[in-house]
Amino acid sequence: MFANLSERLTGVVKNLRGRARLTDENIDDALRDVRMALLEGDVALPVVKDFIDQIRVRAIGEEVVGSLTPGQALIRVVRDELTRLMGDASAGINFSAEPPIVILMAGLQGSGKTTTSAKLAKHLVSVHKKKVRMVSCDVYRPAAIEQLAILAAEIGVECYATDDGGNPVQIATNALDKARKQFADVLIIDTAGRLAIDTDMMQEIADLHAAVNAHETLFVIDAMMGQDAVNTAKTFNETLPLTGIVLTKADGDARGGAALSVRQVTGKPIKFVGTGEKLDAIEAFHPDRMASRILGMGDVLSLIEEVEQKVDSTFFQKVARKLSKGKGFDLQDFRDQLVQMQNMGGLSSLMSKLPGVTELPDQLKNNVSDKELQKLGVIIDSMTFKERRFPAIIKSDRKKRIAAGSGTQVQDVNRLLKQFDQMQKMMKKMSKKGGLKNMMRGMGGRIPPGIPFR
Repeated sequence: MFANLSERLTGVVKNLRGRARLTDENIDDALRDVRMALLEGDVALPVVKDFIDQIRVRAIGEEVVGSLTPGQALIRVVRDELTRLMGDASAGINFSAEPPIVILMAGLQGSGKTTTSAKLAKHLVSVHKKKVRMVSCDVYRPAAIEQLAILAAEIGVECYATDDGGNPVQIATNALDKARKQFADVLIIDTAGRLAIDTDMMQEIADLHAAVNAHETLFVIDAMMGQDAVNTAKTFNETLPLTGIVLTKADGDARGGAALSVRQVTGKPIKFVGTGEKLDAIEAFHPDRMASRILGMGDVLSLIEEVEQKVDSTFFQKVARKLSKGKGFDLQDFRDQLVQMQNMGGLSSLMSKLPGVTELPDQLKNNVSDKELQKLGVIIDSMTFKERRFPAIIKSDRKKRIAAGSGTQVQDVNRLLKQFDQMQKMMKKMSKKGGLKNMMRGMGGRIPPGIPFR
């Protein structure tokens, strides 16, 4: 998400960074580039106008003009205003009410509410350690109830069966009663997708909301909708007391500006972002971190949190113990590390959060491929146990055999060994500097060694 916007704004930032002084002319040039970047990124015109006006007021003030580094000061203003546009602070689920906390999922047909309900349930269980229950009130879409039940079983959350004669309000109230009796912390109610112009369906969800007195009403919207998202958001916001927004399919949209517009139009915070198809591909939305990511400054904090949540800590503990005993980081450890990287969403997810990535040459960025992770895994799988344990013994004949067994070329084996050597050095350095967090914080704008480029 925001790839095009990020690319354009990063160019503006790069041009400003070295400015020893700012004039009305180069400020106007910079703001013109920012305006075009936002419009091409599908941000609504009124939102763009307000955004530019706010930056202009601050740009001609003392905080920029009087700064020793005015170019950097203006960059800070752009970042601050971008953060303000997206909501200032992160806003998660409010757990302060008496449980069960009722979360009502609303949105258009095809916006991804059912899958998002399961993703949110998994997030609340794994991150917040909540006892979650789910129920589907979608009695219109064929197999909708069965779909939620299957997803619930996959993540280990109970999904209440429907036996209430097809009445969504009755289904929801019965599920709430069961959740109370089971002392659940959260009940997620998946509703039927509806068209904003369908008054009967909109009235139904309003009645459903009133019946369960939902604590959270999340508007689920497809990030790829474009400007239609703004009108839809207005209609839902007038019908329901929305408490937040969930963006789905954010990994498939290069613009993402409509998301900024929806936040501004509804006045409601973006709480979560769906970043992929897997059930753990959902992130809490942090406006300040996203602003930094859009401007090419990276998002190392989110990367660290993702590592803590999705990476098996026993792997790093095992490696640390090996290194502390003087045993080396071997190719089997490297193979296990590739699996951990795939669990985090692969290279594309990792790269999006690293500082300085947007300034890499396009040829290099385009060569980042998750298929390379799979290829490396196949090459290692073609090695013997002894070769994985003692990589130094892999010479010419062994390389030919490994390449033939994995359906690759000897050059691919050589490339793997080189990347392994870089990763081996980094793991040794990590063990001396206090673990994974410190290593990531110390990366700065550098790409970590061992990242497999084609």
